[in-house]
Amino acid sequence: MKRRDFIQQVGAIGAGGVFFPASIPGRFRDMKMGVVVHSYGIRWQSKYQSDKFPPFTDAVMLMEHCNSIGAGGVQVLVRDWSMDFAKKLRTKREQLGLFLEGSIAVPAGENDLGRFEKEIIAAKEAGAVVLRTVTSSGRRYEVYHSEAEVEIFKRKAMDSLRLAESVLKKHKIQLAVENHKDWRADELVNAMKQLQSEWIGVTLDFGNSISLLEDPMDVVEKLAPYVVSTHVKDMGVDEYEDGFLLSEVPLGKGMLDLDKMFALCRKYNPAVTFCLEMITRDPLQIPCLKESYWQSFNGLDGKELASVLRMVRQKKSNTLPRVSSLSSEEKLIQEEKNILECFEYSKKKNLLNTI
Repeated sequence: MKRRDFIQQVGAIGAGGVFFPASIPGRFRDMKMGVVVHSYGIRWQSKYQSDKFPPFTDAVMLMEHCNSIGAGGVQVLVRDWSMDFAKKLRTKREQLGLFLEGSIAVPAGENDLGRFEKEIIAAKEAGAVVLRTVTSSGRRYEVYHSEAEVEIFKRKAMDSLRLAESVLKKHKIQLAVENHKDWRADELVNAMKQLQSEWIGVTLDFGNSISLLEDPMDVVEKLAPYVVSTHVKDMGVDEYEDGFLLSEVPLGKGMLDLDKMFALCRKYNPAVTFCLEMITRDPLQIPCLKESYWQSFNGLDGKELASVLRMVRQKKSNTLPRVSSLSSEEKLIQEEKNILECFEYSKKKNLLNTI
């Protein structure tokens, strides 16, 4: 098939050089918001015993529940899926009329390409059209202790993505790299420009990069031209002695300009799906006033720190959610309540049809 014909059948190429699969069933403007599996971090494959909130043991159970609460699809881990399970998931997805996005690890090296391709084949068999990934082992300020270590991380990430590209192209499926408290926005943009791949784009997380002293709207403006998938969330902040606290909160209860963020994503990728990542947990501590925090950054100065701390003081929440002291049943109740509140707000504000 010629490139031009493929573009016409699959979609258009956006400003970031990434295909938008607009003609694939389920990716339309009126699609409902999906759910990222991490929104159910407490209930997913949980060891908690609960009659009302039984554990989700696999993607089929997750999909059935998300459909029952009005979701349009799910983004879920693709790991050790047999072809029989992938077909079962496809049948359920088609029966419910939901979209499916996978979450997959990039190949660690050439000897890992077999695993990577096997998971891609299973995900595609199940009906996934986008695969989200992360390229680091954890939060930048926790796992890297020098700029040299960060440069090694970025180099390995680029090697992995270049290895992945040939498999993605072979199977005609897109991979989306998340800003996962590792890449700052400019770094991830540079990575996309170096790759120049129609098969690799960005999973745009609305709130993660605040932890790297970035303005959340600036991040969306920089990464939206490459957006393939999303992690929708609202964020609450507060001060603490070593920096600031950062927490996911139900949509509409935080400080993010969700209308504008949705609109920017739509502008650059009219076919993008929106998936909720409402993680129910204690606030994260961002220790930006400790010397150790700065070891993995080169080129940052007091302006970024001052700007973020000013934002925290202006927009801080009186109370951020805390669940560590709750019983297992109470945690499950709170998790479900948070997700339902997000869907109610999205419906009330008509977020998915923001222009």
